[in-house]
This record gives sequence, C-alpha cells and structure tokens, in this order.
Amino acid sequence: MVKIAERWFVWAAMALLAGVAAAGVLIAVYAAYVLYDLPDTSELADYRPATATRVYAGDGTLIGEFSDQRRIYVTYEQVPDQLIEAFLAAEDRSFFNHGGIDVSGVGRAMFKNVFNVLSGRRLEGGSTITQQVAKNVLLTHESSLNRKLKEAILAARLESIMTKEELLELYLNEIYLGYRSYGVASAAFNYFGKSLEQLTVDEAAFLAALPKAPSNYHPRRNPEAALNRRNWVLGQMESAGFITDAQYQQALARPLNTRAAPRRAEYADADFFVEEARRRAIAMFGVEEVNRGGYYLRTTLDPELQSAARVALMRGLESYDRRHGWRGAWGETDFADGWQEAALKKQSPPERRTWVPAAVESVSGGTVRIRLAREDKTGTLVGSDVSWANNSRQPLKRGDLIFVEPQGGQYGLRQVPAVNGALVAIDPQSGRVLAMVGGYSYGLSSFNRATQASRQPGSTFKPFVYAAALEGDFTPASIVLDAPISFPGGPGGRPWTPSNYSGRYYGPQTLRRGLELSRNVMTVRLAQAVGMKNVVDLSKKLGVVDDMQPNLAMSLGAGETTPYQITSAYAAFVNGGRRIDPYLIEVVQDRYGQTIHRADQRGCRECSRPFSGQESPRLQDRGEQVLDPITAYQVSSMLEGVVQRGTAARVRGLGRWVGGKTGTTNEYRSAWFVGFTTDIVVGVFIGFDDNRPLGHGETGTTAAVPIFGEFMESALKKRPARPFVRPRNAVFRTVNGIEEAFRPGTERQVREEAPAAPQGPQNYYDVLRREQEAAAQTGAPVAPTPPPPKKEPAEDLSGLY
Repeated sequence: MVKIAERWFVWAAMALLAGVAAAGVLIAVYAAYVLYDLPDTSELADYRPATATRVYAGDGTLIGEFSDQRRIYVTYEQVPDQLIEAFLAAEDRSFFNHGGIDVSGVGRAMFKNVFNVLSGRRLEGGSTITQQVAKNVLLTHESSLNRKLKEAILAARLESIMTKEELLELYLNEIYLGYRSYGVASAAFNYFGKSLEQLTVDEAAFLAALPKAPSNYHPRRNPEAALNRRNWVLGQMESAGFITDAQYQQALARPLNTRAAPRRAEYADADFFVEEARRRAIAMFGVEEVNRGGYYLRTTLDPELQSAARVALMRGLESYDRRHGWRGAWGETDFADGWQEAALKKQSPPERRTWVPAAVESVSGGTVRIRLAREDKTGTLVGSDVSWANNSRQPLKRGDLIFVEPQGGQYGLRQVPAVNGALVAIDPQSGRVLAMVGGYSYGLSSFNRATQASRQPGSTFKPFVYAAALEGDFTPASIVLDAPISFPGGPGGRPWTPSNYSGRYYGPQTLRRGLELSRNVMTVRLAQAVGMKNVVDLSKKLGVVDDMQPNLAMSLGAGETTPYQITSAYAAFVNGGRRIDPYLIEVVQDRYGQTIHRADQRGCRECSRPFSGQESPRLQDRGEQVLDPITAYQVSSMLEGVVQRGTAARVRGLGRWVGGKTGTTNEYRSAWFVGFTTDIVVGVFIGFDDNRPLGHGETGTTAAVPIFGEFMESALKKRPARPFVRPRNAVFRTVNGIEEAFRPGTERQVREEAPAAPQGPQNYYDVLRREQEAAAQTGAPVAPTPPPPKKEPAEDLSGLY
C-alpha cells in the first residue's frame, strides 16, 4: 500500500514537473510571439506627429490650414498647468509616481474584464498615460490580451528612454479629441475658438473628458452626457487637490458653450486665395510635407482688400444677373409633410448667410406670400422684386422654391448668378498678390477663374501694342489714321475688315486718343507698322501670354490669357518697366522655426548694421527691366486718360493717378477691366464658364468697370493714389492741353501745341488727305494706308469698351 502511494506520488510529481515545463514552454513561445513584432520604442525619441500647416495673411490673420489631421503642435512648456492637471485627474492621477503601469489600476481592470469576457463585452483598459502613448503611437486600437500585454511592455520601455514631461507632451499632441481635432491645441481652437492659455478651468475639464470616447460626449449631439462627463472631471480635479472647492463650484455652474462646428479659420473670405496657395506650396514641397509637416506659411494676402474684393465681385455679378432677369424657381413643392427638410438641402452661397429657402404660398396680382423652410413663418415679397420676376418668362407661382432675404419687414427675392468672374489685386512694385477672388462663391464652385480660366482679353491687350510702338519711333502724339482697312485671309475667304465698336471712322488721331477711346482700326494699323513679331515678343517678355501667333487679329486681344497673367503684366506700366513675377507665399518655416522659403531673395549687406545716423540701405528693385521707363510712363499716362476722358470715365470720380483699360471680346463673351495706381494693379474679368455671350451691351465699361470702382473705393482709403513716377531723362511737352513725355529728341516731332485731331466720322478720302497733311506738319511716323477696301460686312474681334 505504501509502495503504491509512493509510486503515485512520484508519478504526480513527474506530471506536475512536466506541466510546469510545458507551461514554461508555452509561456516562452507566447512571449516570443508577442515580442516578435514589438515596435522599436527608440524611434519615439525623434517622433513628431502629423501636424497641420497653418496659413496666415500678411498681417498675421489665420486664413486656413492644410492637413490630414488637424493638429497644432505645442511643447510641454506651452501647456497650462490647469490643463495638465485636468488630464491627470481624468486619465492617470499617479502618472508622475508609476513606472509606466499602474498596478492597482490594472488589478481593477482585470477583475472587471473577467465579467466582460464572460458577457462578451469590450475589455476595459486601466491604461496609464504612458500606455495610451504606446497604443496611440506604436500599436493598433484592437481590444485584445495580446495588445494589452504589448502595451504594458512598451510602456515600461518608454519610461526608461523618455522623461515624464516628454511623454506628456507626446500624449497631449497625439490624442484624438473629436471635432476633427488631434491634440489639445487644435481641440481648444475647434471647440472654443481659444488658445490653450485662454481656456477656463471648466473648458480644460471638458477637453480632458474626451479621450475615452469623443463621439459619446459630442457637445451638440449628446449635450447632457458631455456636461455630466465634464462635471465628473471637475470633481476628480477637486478631489485630487488641483482646484479648490470654490473653483469647483464656480466651474460647475458654467454652461458648456462650444462652437457649432469646427472651422479652419475665423477669416472666411479667402477660400480661392488659400486653395491657390496650397497648390503652390505642394508644387514647392510636396503633398506629404504640406499636409503633415506643421509648416508656418505666411502669405501676401491683405484681409481688408480681400474682403473688399469678394464683396465687390459678388455685387457686380448679382447686378449683371439682375439686369438679365429672373430665370425661375430652383425647385417646386406641393407642401406635403417634410417639404421643409427637402428644401433646406438646397445649398445657398455660404457667403450669403442671410439667404434662406422659402416656398411661394400664393400669388395675387402684385402680392406674393411665402413660407420659410427653416421656421414656420410667412411673409411677403418686396413689390419691385415681384415685378422683376413676373416680367420674366417664368413668373412666380404657388409651390415655387426660391431664396429670400429679410428686407425692411418683407423679403427680397434672391437668385444665384449663372455668370461668373474673377478679381485679382497685385502690388506692382513687389509682385505680392494682395487679393484674389476666383468666382462668385467658392462653396458653389472651387474653379479659380483668376488663375485657371484662359480667355481672350479683348481690348485690354491693346496697351501692349502701343507699348511696342512707343519702344520704337512712335510717341503719344504720333498720328495714326482711323480709316477702313482690309486684309486677306478672313472667314470664308473674304477679306478681314476690322472696324470700330461704333462702326465709324474718325480720321487722323494721336496714339493717346486712339488708346483712350479704344479704336480698333488704329490699333491694327499700329500693329502692322510696328510688326506683330515685336508685339508678340514684348507680350511674352511681360508675361501676358506664354505663346501667341504673330497675326494682326491678335493685336485686338484674340489670343488667350488669364486675369492673373494680364494683371501682373500691367504692373510694368507703373513700376518703371519691370516684369514682376507675382507670388502668394511670402515666408515658410518648418515646425522647428527654420525658414525654408523666402520669396524676397534680394541681398542687403548693410541691413544688419546698427543704425548710427547713416542713410537707410537701398535695395535693388525687383524684377527684370523689360520696358524703357519712359515707355512705361507714357503708357500709364495714356491709360490714366482712359479713366479721365475715355471708356472708363464712369470711375473718373476715383480721382487722378488712376489708370486702366476696358476690354470686350467678340460677341460680348467676356468683359474686362485692368486698372491701377502706383501701388496696386487690379484685374476684373466677367464671363460665363461655358463662354457663351454675356448679352448685347455687356461691355467692359458696363460689367467690369463698376466692380473695379467699388473695390478701389476701399483700396484707395488704405493706399491713396499718388503721382506716377516721372522718368529722370524724359522730356515733357504740352500737346492738345495734356503734358506728354518724350524720349530726348522725339519731342521735335510735335509742335508745342499740336492741333486737336478731328473727332467726327470722316469720308475715306478726307481721312487720307488729313493723314498726309498731319504727317507733313509733324514729321511723325504714320501707319501705312492701303487703297480703299471693297464694301464688306465688318467683323469685330474686339469692341470699343
């Protein structure tokens, strides 16, 4: 019996040893499996999470962000103590005392997880902040025992290679807090519109309430749960001694006030500009760096001018749209249940926040009653708007869905313009793009017509023809004949016969008068005399076009360019003849504050010297000298005449030293105006995206000039017009009551007071005789005159305006 017992004991002992050995082998195999693909924690020493590139205007206004994850990286020293204490109270009160694992917390979690496993629930963590760093940065978010074991091992390793402050810095920047916010700095801005140092105790507590489940505590969708969780964190802070009872009670009494939705920037008028800056930044640094590199990107934008540009363009397009009538309702309803929800899905321009969807309830004569879709409220339309709509092909009727806007106790009828356009403003001395609006509404169409729409510029191209002539033997007082002229090679084998907008001819005219009144025939004659190759070469040098065929039709703006290109080319007329390369990005710094791009590359050896009464350093002018400064001055002076006496006289009220040129393309497809002072050049373009005609009479004068005028009323308050810089070696003479500039020696071509050119329409032979007499009197070069053409239908490539 004893032997049996002994034998049994031996077998039991052997079985136990075998079990222990097997368990050891299993544990070793499991440990090897767990440790096999464990991430290298040493990489965290240099780890920097993806950080948003923040975009600023020239005055420091935040205007946008570029990011995959909306994160603003901050150092440990930049995080206020009360925010750190809020997270410690909520997540890991003993953070500064443990070695990466809170044993008591793990014990509690393991006890609960026994029941969680049995009931099929999600495992609880008991994770420390260090473990959360390991999970968020190095591991996946799966809930398993393997991941929890890896998390604990990595936490212990992290504690050995990083300080507590470094771990907290990484945690507070990496963690996701909802509202598209990564890190506490981004969350503070998105939830409260504040920087970290501006947060109150209750706001800090709310942010600390979010790591566990941001969606569960969404302040708009789950306000009660969000408030309760915030109050729980405040209680934890009070019990930990981080705040006093008085602070706790005060914070508890505050409501939870958060933004309705996260926004990239408070300033919202620069969407087209910001997107263009993003494209250019990506071209310089690549998508990955721009969206994740945490760059500081300062642009050239002037927010005041940008807002003025947006307002002026939108009003101008709406004004055009109003002239062309009501196009009809954008939808219909039978007022069945749910019609309001369906109507609210229609997007109005985000820039027109006061526009709301409504339905027409009844139409009785001149009275139209409407019901708002957003609230159960009725009203009537303004009488003038009712007349406007009812005079159209689609008068208002019951059930029409429309946009309305409160107006003096009633509602105004509103319509999103079908036409579009662009406005760009550039500093002609430096090339800094001060404002850019690429369309009526970025929310409705992100296509940037300022930089992406290539269109015929019409008569806005003419100044480059005149500049090429002035670079040669012509002067502003030179005479060119305004009389019929034809060339072979027109449509259908007929001769091409350019004509003026008025259909009349005005005889011998000075170059100044021809440009001021945009005479087509004079421009063609001048281009023929100068040579289209010279015109094309100069246009390329100034950046108007990338390529152009050297045929005479191009002299009237039949080529293609963008508002951005032609506006920057006009800068040479007011900066002394220099081609400037416009730019949107001034300075770029990486996340460490190192400058990696600077637009202004000019050197200045004297700038770093301390001031001791010496003259200020002089920097070299930017850009390549393309035009003679005298030519540039002559063109700017002649274009000032366009505003004072010519096709843009409707903005003459802007005052002196404002110049520009109108343009209208064939069949009124595009309307242009490019205007300037010494300190700003502004291009305005109006046209349909499908390039259909704007309608009869919709010239540059009618459609584009008013937009320029409204914008310049704001711009001139900030940048008052000043005299154009007179070239040092120019000779000045008075011709027809106007002071003209001449290159030395060319002033002999005119008498001190030349007779004014006849203004009325002339018989062809009278025109020819006057041209010959003018040439004999002045000795000025005269464009060639062919024999009188056969009577052919006139074909305009560009209008007067």
